[in-house]
Amino acid sequence: MKHAARILAALVSLFITTVQAAPAELTLGISEGTSGGLDHGRVIAKYGPLADILGKALGRKVQVVFAREFSALEDGLRSGRFDLALARPSDYPARAIRDHGYQFVASARPEGQCLIVVRADSPMKSLADAKGQRWVLPETVSYMSKFCRAELRDRGIRLSGEKFSHVREQGAVSFYLEQHFADVGGIASYASVAKTLDKSKLRVLHRSVSQPYFPLIAHSRISAEQVRAVQAELTALNQSDAGRTVLRTVGIESFDTSTGLRLRALVGWLES
Repeated sequence: MKHAARILAALVSLFITTVQAAPAELTLGISEGTSGGLDHGRVIAKYGPLADILGKALGRKVQVVFAREFSALEDGLRSGRFDLALARPSDYPARAIRDHGYQFVASARPEGQCLIVVRADSPMKSLADAKGQRWVLPETVSYMSKFCRAELRDRGIRLSGEKFSHVREQGAVSFYLEQHFADVGGIASYASVAKTLDKSKLRVLHRSVSQPYFPLIAHSRISAEQVRAVQAELTALNQSDAGRTVLRTVGIESFDTSTGLRLRALVGWLES
């Protein structure tokens, strides 16, 4: 009996030692902004292959965590709960770098733009022609509304001096234009509505400067050497069939590791 107890104690001790020695899992926070439509299971299926790539580079298992609401994303970044985060809109990762001890890893291609759109039969030929027209943009607090406003500001158009409306969804921008409730609107280049402009009888009047899209960031507890290892894996994805499949699953063309300085400058550009 005593012999069996000693064996049991030894096994328990070995199990505890093994558990303690096993590296803890890392968390990858995912936010797709307001695009919606995904539950946690579908997010894991969509981003699990990418998490495996990250885990391979880091030598740790990476667990996908879905931040459905912006409040959950912001809380995870503020508290440092996310070891890594792949998130849009891009101002959340940009603020996390500025305020919460995160570092840039990569951003997605193609980059994001504000598209200034009008009806296909509009006589407007340039952005200058849009002055004095009726504008429609996404809601004031949204990233794309701020993005479009910053672009227009830089081009000499301040909406405070224009007739404008705000709508909750970018699809409603298209509706306002189609129904002649507005003459010119702003949408994201990566929004679903941007893919159906011809069908909606709309056209692009002006394309903004590009800004980093869907950035991947890492907490400062991830070392610079580890970040470089992750970057090497990400930039190699489009060089193999398996890697290209991962990129298609996520919905991007490739990762770009050269946009860190521009991401750091993003919040200042939006707020200036």
